[in-house]
Amino acid sequence: MKARLLLAFALAVLATVALGGCSETKPAEASAPTTQTASAVQPAAPKDDAVLASGPLVVENQVDVAAQREGVVLRTMAEPGLRVKKNQLLAELDDRQVLADWEAARAKTRSIEADLKNWEAEAKVLEADYQRAQKMWDAQLITKEQLDHARYKAESDQWDVKRVQELLANARLTERSLELEVEKTKIRAPFNGLVARRYVRDGQKVAVGDRLFWVTAEGPLRVRFTLPERYLGTVKKGQELWLTTPDVEGEKHKARIIELSPVVDPSSGTIEVLAEVVGPAQELRPGMTANVRFEPGR
Repeated sequence: MKARLLLAFALAVLATVALGGCSETKPAEASAPTTQTASAVQPAAPKDDAVLASGPLVVENQVDVAAQREGVVLRTMAEPGLRVKKNQLLAELDDRQVLADWEAARAKTRSIEADLKNWEAEAKVLEADYQRAQKMWDAQLITKEQLDHARYKAESDQWDVKRVQELLANARLTERSLELEVEKTKIRAPFNGLVARRYVRDGQKVAVGDRLFWVTAEGPLRVRFTLPERYLGTVKKGQELWLTTPDVEGEKHKARIIELSPVVDPSSGTIEVLAEVVGPAQELRPGMTANVRFEPGR
């Protein structure tokens, strides 16, 4: 009995030791504090909704001056770079033949004018004869046949006067036509501007429509460019924008919108805009590439 009690006590001690060992747990690792670092909220940068576009600088008056009649260039009086005034002489064609024809037409006109005066004087004489014959008929001094004869002669002469008047009108038209042909031999500047190119030389034969000179105005300078169709209701006439060109560094020019396309190009989804340079053009020249900055709402 005593031995059993000792054995039970020993088993109890062993069980306690075993339980104590099993109940030992590894200390939990201290977790790092999860501190959430709040990033400072930066104010949003202002949105730049400006649109950049480019196009060539153009002028409204820019034409090729062409020959209006065939002939030989007698002399040229303008070279590229020359500033000219409207109607200034640029070149002349040989006009000797057309001048001779014009003088002949003028002589014919003078001849018909003299002939008309002669017919008008004769018509007055015949009209006076008819009036006298009328009075003699009233006085029963001449027969009815004599009165009719005087009347027919007066009427016939009036028709001759009308015929010569038509001949004179035709002669004057011919004279005017030849005068215009003479004027066509004078090649003149169509407007104030700059001679950009000369295509002919002295002694060269030209035909109707051949280019002789290229004349361009120097202002007002304009730029034509396109914008996406979403700006159709935003862009307005009179709005201003800034213009620069890579051909002239350091210059910045103000331009104003003067024309808007009323339709959208379906192939590109864009609208066409025309703006005009405001103020002095300085070093800007037609044909330069212009870069424009359009800011909607301004």
